This record gives sequence, C-alpha cells and structure tokens, in this order.
Amino acid sequence: MADLTPTEAAVLDAVDDAAAVDLLCRLVAVPSVGGTAAESEVQALVAAELDGLGCDVDHWAIDLETAATAPDAPGQEVAREEAWGVVGTLPGRAEGDPALVLCGHSDVVPTGDRALWDGDPFLPRLAGGDVHGRGTCDMKGGLAASVAALAAVRAAGVRLRRPVALHSVIGEEDGGLGAWATLARGHRGDACVIAEPTDGAVVTAAAGALTFRLEVTGHAAHAAMRDRGVSAVELFAAVHADLRALEEERQRDADPRFAGERYPYGLSIGTVHAGDWASTVPDRLVAEGRYGVRLGEPVEAARAAFEERLAAFCAGHPWLAAHPVQVAWTGGAFASGSLPAGDALLGQVRDAVVDTGGALPPERAVPAGTDLRLYAAAGVPALHLGPGDLHLAHGPAERVPVAEVAAVARALALLTVRRCGVA
Repeated sequence: MADLTPTEAAVLDAVDDAAAVDLLCRLVAVPSVGGTAAESEVQALVAAELDGLGCDVDHWAIDLETAATAPDAPGQEVAREEAWGVVGTLPGRAEGDPALVLCGHSDVVPTGDRALWDGDPFLPRLAGGDVHGRGTCDMKGGLAASVAALAAVRAAGVRLRRPVALHSVIGEEDGGLGAWATLARGHRGDACVIAEPTDGAVVTAAAGALTFRLEVTGHAAHAAMRDRGVSAVELFAAVHADLRALEEERQRDADPRFAGERYPYGLSIGTVHAGDWASTVPDRLVAEGRYGVRLGEPVEAARAAFEERLAAFCAGHPWLAAHPVQVAWTGGAFASGSLPAGDALLGQVRDAVVDTGGALPPERAVPAGTDLRLYAAAGVPALHLGPGDLHLAHGPAERVPVAEVAAVARALALLTVRRCGVA
C-alpha cells in the first residue's frame, strides 16, 4: 500500500466487502435478460440502493419510440415493452458535471442450456472464493464494486469537492440502449470508468461489432436428383469460406493492445436456417452473424468492406453472379472506441490500483463492442477496469472472484476521492 492521506485511508477502510458481495448476489438473483421485465426490476433495485446512499437519483423511463427512430441510436436486437435508466450522483460542494462517472450495465444474456450449469444460473452461490451465476462476471460484479466505492465515500463521511455519478444502464448486450439514453438525457462527466471485466488489466480500447443477415438463394429439386438443383447450403459453404478469408485478412496489423487475441476483429456465424423438407434440395438459406469493426474504422467503411467482398465473390461464381447473396444489417451497431492517447485517466486508474495494493495493470484492448464507444463519442474519456475474466462471460461457468470485486471497489473509491477532491 502506498502512503495515503488520512481521508484516502479512511475511505479504503470503509469499503465493505461483505456488503458488496451481498449486493452482487441480490443483483444476480434478478434474471435481467435483455428484453425481459426483469431489466426494469434490476434497475429499480440499483436505484433504491443509490437512494439509500444519499445520492441524487434520476430514475426515468427511456423513450423507446425515440430510441427506435433517432439517427444516432445504437439499435436493439430484442423487443422491449419498457426500459429504465438510473443515474445516482453523490453531490459535491461545487456544482456542474461530475468529475468522475462510474458505469455498469445490469442486463445479461440468456443462460443457454441450463443442463450445462452446475445449478440455477440465477441462484448465486459462493464456492472457491468466487460468486457463480449468470451476470456475475458480465458485469454485475463490476456494478456491485462501483456501488461499493460510492458507499465507502459516504460511510467515511467524506464531502467531495466535485460530484461523482454512477450510471446503471440496460441494453448493453444488444447495442447500448441504456448508455445512449443516459447520455442523450444530458448526463455527462469529465471521465468515465466502465467496470467491465478486465482480468487485472486496464482496457483503453474496444473493437466494434455489427450484426448481419445473409440470404442465399438456390434452386429446389428432388433430393434423388440433386444434380438438377442448386443447394443453398452448398452455396453458403463456399460463401462462408470466403468470409473466413476476409476475417483473416482483417486481423493484419491489429493494435498491439490486442496481444494474445487471435481474432481482434472476428467474424462469426451465429445462426443458420435452411430448407423445409429433408428430401428436397434447399433453395433458401438464411444466416446471421457478427462482424468485427477495426479500431478507428468508421462503421460505414466496415460495412462497405464486407459488402464489396461479398459482391466480388458472387460476381465470380457461376450461380451467384445471377443470384447474388443478399445482405442486411440488423440489430445493434457497435462502433469502435478508444481512450484518447495521453489522457490522464489511464495513469490515474493505474495509480489507484497500485496504491491499494494491486499489481501495475497492463494496458489492453478488448475485441468486443462495449459502451466505451458511446462515452468516447460523447466526448467523455472512458476506459474499463473491473473484476472477472471476460472469457468466462456468456458461458455456463460464469463466475467472479470475491477478492477482485473488493479490489476494484477499493481502486474506484480511491480514484473517486482523488479525481473529485475533498471539500
């Protein structure tokens, strides 16, 4: 531990590990899968928690009609009947925008086959020093750590010179609706730390991701005479091979912060549907997938590269030249995002980690679209620091170490005092 001021030491002493784990478990117990009513339920839970800390709480219904039509809206991949934003602000002596924003998303992805889990994914359990369950890592562990940091500032009796805010957002997993709505409502700050899982690193850049839909047209025939038809499945196999080659080409000269990642800008097929009868050559195939956007690459340029490659392949194919594959861009659109080079936030976050007893965190980039790009686009420098390993997210082994939740809470509490100052 570094030499700390009495105020800094008091705040760190006030971090309540048990309370952070209790909150994490209560958050995980709410099955806040994107598009379900539980998204609103978990936001209400966070709002109540922030209100109990004495925060000024803004808890509002997001205008879904505007979100569906606004030109800068990030898009959604699930249907919602309602959605809620939550911002809690610990006021400072001075008015104005917060000196620091902590951000976390409360929505989670579906569980998949529940038989693959050791237990109920929404019944959190503590084992081996980890909390297990859907959303523990991605990213309710980080959200709980962020709340714990504010709770420590309050418990230590510290009056901040400038405000600090916590943005609890939904819809991150399918585009970023919550963060977009929060920024559109006017909530800003000098800098933002998003507590996504970083496995001991600080993430200063995130690749983008786009969702696409392909429609392949073949020619139906009796399967006993398949040479009289053109199989949409076989056509797609050829198209997919060329898309895999495109993927490989787009990995070249990737930013060195992606060290250790084989596919910083991955292209993956997620769903395939073809045919309607086993003994008929299928004449139609629909595939949906995810396509990575390079750092600094405009979304429009990424789409154009994909479309041009697909068009060129079709033009050189004897069947597809006359029956080209149709492509549509669906769901959420994640641009890439980065912390501006030389921004002081990186050094401040690293110092906070080291000064609370942690190792100097390496700087990394993540190959997944995140809310970082929305804050960056709004002029708010942002990075990720959070508990857990992203490689465990979205799977049946999802978990987060209790020690990491506590360590991140301490680092964020110290960062809050240093950035916001003491009145």
